[in-house]
Amino acid sequence: MSFPYEIKSVDPELNKEILSVFSGERQGYYHVGPKKYLLNSSYAKEAAQYYNVEVRPDDVWVVTYPRSGTTWTQELVWLLNNNLDYDRALKERLNERFPYLEISVLVHEGFRKDIIEYNNNDPDCIEALKKMCEPGYEAVKKMESPRHIKSHYPLSLLPPNLVDTCKVIYVARNPRDVAVSYYYQNRLLKFMGFEADFAKFWDLFQRDSVLWAPFWSHVEEGWELRNHPNMLFLFYEDMKKDLPAAIRKVAAFLNKTLTDDQVAKLVSHLDINNFKNNPAMKQIPDVIKGMERDGEPGFVRQGKTGSWRAEFTPEMSAKADAWMREHEKHTDLRFQL
Repeated sequence: MSFPYEIKSVDPELNKEILSVFSGERQGYYHVGPKKYLLNSSYAKEAAQYYNVEVRPDDVWVVTYPRSGTTWTQELVWLLNNNLDYDRALKERLNERFPYLEISVLVHEGFRKDIIEYNNNDPDCIEALKKMCEPGYEAVKKMESPRHIKSHYPLSLLPPNLVDTCKVIYVARNPRDVAVSYYYQNRLLKFMGFEADFAKFWDLFQRDSVLWAPFWSHVEEGWELRNHPNMLFLFYEDMKKDLPAAIRKVAAFLNKTLTDDQVAKLVSHLDINNFKNNPAMKQIPDVIKGMERDGEPGFVRQGKTGSWRAEFTPEMSAKADAWMREHEKHTDLRFQL
């Protein structure tokens, strides 16, 4: 299979630094392509397979940088495209209805062995872990159409015919809120296993040294395609500010018509308090123990905008402002505060 980009190991000192605070990865990190997207050892072995995934015309993809409102958008999109089937949406985990393409590359083989041992070789755990870690490029082949697929890969690392073939929704969020949410997720999920404080995480985030970075390159790839007829570019902040309007915009993109009552019911279903307590949002099957760290906020955390202010020191905030101004020199993309 062809793959057009160079994959190079990151500088040894940087690799050592990242590995020292992320316990999930066991081997190391790579820079991919001219934008130097940071990805891990499993990706380096499977890059071509993901780049060459077969795309179907009736697919719907949600693509985001992590922690940009992905799960929220997935649930909305799936319901709109499945005749508002709330019964199924409440019973069947979102990850099964709307799978995460590259989840398998995040769970290092060494970590999988540790989890199996932690679960005392429980057959149900082994089977669930096997299903969870099936390479996404194999799993999506087996899906019936219309498929719904989530990915955090930047568009340049996904199939080159993606946007010309099917509908893609890209969601962007203020990077300061992204970083805070991403920090808590990386602490929660042991296969990511971040072991330091937020100041260290933000330092790595700004230096494009966390998975899927650089943030700006990732978002700009979506922004550049915002006028393509098959692309819907959304801001998380707009969705939070006026969810009914966002629902109608996504429905129109998917060629769906909604009554006011249907919009109101979707708004209620997607309300953060209902959403975070919905068992279908659970990311890890119950039979797999030890994948999440005790004492951390859940996968669906606050769903707020501007919560970064509670986490940033004045010095960090000043550096973040300068970092954003520097990047805004090169794009007309602007984030709401």
